Amino acid sequence: MTEQPKIKLYWLEQSRAQNILWLLEELKVPYEIATFHRGSDMLAPPELKKIHPLGKSPVVSITPAGSTEPIVLAESGFITQYLSEHFSEGTKMMPKRWKDGQEGKAGGETAEWLRWQYILHYAEGSLMPMLFMAMILGSLRGPRIPFFIRPITSMVVNQLFSRLVFPNAKAHLGFLEQQLETSGGDFLCGPDLTAADVLLSFALITAKDKFETFGTWEGDGPKALYPKFFAYIDRLEAHPGYQKSVEKVKEIDSSMRILFPA
Repeated sequence: MTEQPKIKLYWLEQSRAQNILWLLEELKVPYEIATFHRGSDMLAPPELKKIHPLGKSPVVSITPAGSTEPIVLAESGFITQYLSEHFSEGTKMMPKRWKDGQEGKAGGETAEWLRWQYILHYAEGSLMPMLFMAMILGSLRGPRIPFFIRPITSMVVNQLFSRLVFPNAKAHLGFLEQQLETSGGDFLCGPDLTAADVLLSFALITAKDKFETFGTWEGDGPKALYPKFFAYIDRLEAHPGYQKSVEKVKEIDSSMRILFPA
């Protein structure tokens, strides 16, 4: 039997490492997993800095066949692209790149691959900053803020939501609704689940019930305004691969938390 690369995922609870765990399950490659709890300060533990200097998660190490020196990959989009390019053969995780007869030519890429490639960058470069800002600002009007200054912080936060978060959220939800309308299937790149959908899953599933709180929506709220988008999130959450990735963590340590509390 041909020796296979050794893949190890360093998984942090309540993080986008869940995306990579799901992706590894879809790629059907052997892998190891090391799990980490967040500290009481909600930060990653210092042990992760031994794996990568930034001490973040997800991180993946790949030890090539015949080598003892692992390649260490960080950043969700980069990890997703690397794993897809090297291990997706026989799966639907990466769309076909080239149109027939157009291999290697500028403009020779398929529409599905171009969309897939874009989403890998969009997820971390555009969508996550907006959601992260919403999460941080939302915490400033929560129970951790002393009650006597909470009215002040809440007033400031409400202004920031109104001027920054809410307009951006509407733009992103509208954009993803349009992408789903034009994809030709139930997922962002067509009829099949790809690594691009998996990469978005943790953020969207986590934020699904929080969008309502971002501002005053028209009509019956965001779920009525963007029905394809919210149906898409439900489809991701119900997907057997996602459910398998959740069960995988529970089997290792049932105290590990997958999502942030609502």
